[in-house]
Formats: sequence, C-alpha cells, structure tokens
Amino acid sequence: MEQLIGLFKSYLSVVGYSAGVQRTLPACVQEFIYYSQVEDMALVTPQDIAAFYEWLHIRPLKYREGALSNAMISHYVYALRVLFDWLEACGELVQNPVSVLRFKRYAPNSRKPLSVAEVQRLFAAAESLREQVLLHLFYSCGLRRSEGVALQLSDVVIAGQVLYVRRGKNSKRRVIPLTRQVATALDRYISKERYRVRQRGSAFMLNSKGGPMSGKSYLLLLRRIVTRAGLDQATSLHHLRHSIATHLLHAGAGLEYVRDFLGHSRLESSQIYAKAAITQLPQLPE
Repeated sequence: MEQLIGLFKSYLSVVGYSAGVQRTLPACVQEFIYYSQVEDMALVTPQDIAAFYEWLHIRPLKYREGALSNAMISHYVYALRVLFDWLEACGELVQNPVSVLRFKRYAPNSRKPLSVAEVQRLFAAAESLREQVLLHLFYSCGLRRSEGVALQLSDVVIAGQVLYVRRGKNSKRRVIPLTRQVATALDRYISKERYRVRQRGSAFMLNSKGGPMSGKSYLLLLRRIVTRAGLDQATSLHHLRHSIATHLLHAGAGLEYVRDFLGHSRLESSQIYAKAAITQLPQLPE
C-alpha cells in the first residue's frame, strides 16, 4: 500500500493540486486503509466505505476532546472520491465503489469572527514574543496557515514596514502593510527571541529547537493562548484571519482593499500601495 500512496501523491502533484492537498488527501486515504484493513483497493466494496464514513462521525480527535467537524469528514470523502476516480481512470478497478454511494451534504460552517475584545484578550494572554508574533501574523497580517509556515526571514522588511507573501493560495503574491506596532513586535522577536535558539534554516518563525514552525506547531501554540484567554477551544488560525477581515471592514476599509489584503484576488503589489493602505488599518491590541 505504500507504493500506492506514493503513486497517488505523484498523481496529485502532476495534476496541479496544492502542496497542502498533496499531504492531506493521502493521509485521509491512509487512515481508510488502516481502518478497513484492505490489502487490495480493487477489492474495496461500497459497504467498506460506508462503514468508514459512519466511523468518522464518532472518531475522536487526536490532540483534543471532541469529534471531527463536518468539513473534515467531507475532506475524507473527497479524498476517497479522487483516489477511486484515479484508479478507475487507470483501469485498476472493475467498478468504482464510491460512485454508487450518496453522502450527506453539509452546509458550510459559519465561522463567527472574534470580537475586538476577544482579540485583545488573546494578545493579553500571550506570554512570549513568539506568541505575540503568532497573533500578529495570523490576525494583524491575515496570513493563511500555509503562508505562515512558508514565511521566511527575508520576507519581513522591518524598515519598509511590509511583509511579503511570496507564494499564497494559487501561487499569488502580495504585500502586506505593517503598522508601526506590528513591525516593532516582529523586530523585537527577530532581535531578542529568534536568535536565542540554535537556528536551522531561514524560516521567520522558529520552534524551541530552532527548526521552522509547522502548521501543527502553530495550532498547538495558539491553543495555549486560547486556553489562557478563556476563549472557545475551537478558535483556529483561520478564525484570526477571518476576524481581521471583519474588523477592517467595520473600521471603514473598502472591500477591494480587504480582498487584496487577504490575497483573494490578484494584487499588483508595490511599496507605495502598501504604505498608502496602512492608514486604513484600525488600532490593534497591545
């Protein structure tokens, strides 16, 4: 089965799926294989997939209490659809076991943004420069998790008060303006905390061992801040991004600016544009 997973990853890469999807879909498939104990995908039945689908609704989370979200269950279903469609196209299947199944369609989760007061509680609960910077990257700068993971030290220009996203979603680039407060916090992290650890690589954010922060590391660090702040444990990195978008709009920023700030459309980035836009940012928590 390891060979199958390797070929599946190669297929996802060739057809242009993002790096995140190339990791997520094979992981979902591997969990199906482990649960079903199948040795040959050609022998998988619709009943095997239906049983796995039912189990996903009661499967415990690995790092905290609770069960999988509807959105995550949909990811597993999508992974199996892509896998079996690929195997069918390759002539490896007589019948596609997913094609005869119908799965419940879930409405998109309504992600409620944090209030300004809740964001202030998060910043107040941050106990280190690294925790403050995490909040600034995903709230003040509105980064996606993958963008935070990919952020390099050279992408943060303190003197120019800008942060460069070199490769965002769909390979889009953008420039994010930094307020003086945010730039100061990032500069303090670079000069006072980042260089205290033995560095391995050029990632902007480092873990305690000097390696680059992973998406999982960011999430676990956020969980600690959220716990101390007494907020909902379901608060995610993307909640921070969603919240800054809402707060910018409420502060009077235009829809076009917020769209470009978050990288939802093509941005003809320039230093002049970034400096001009900075005046539209609201006062952020200390």
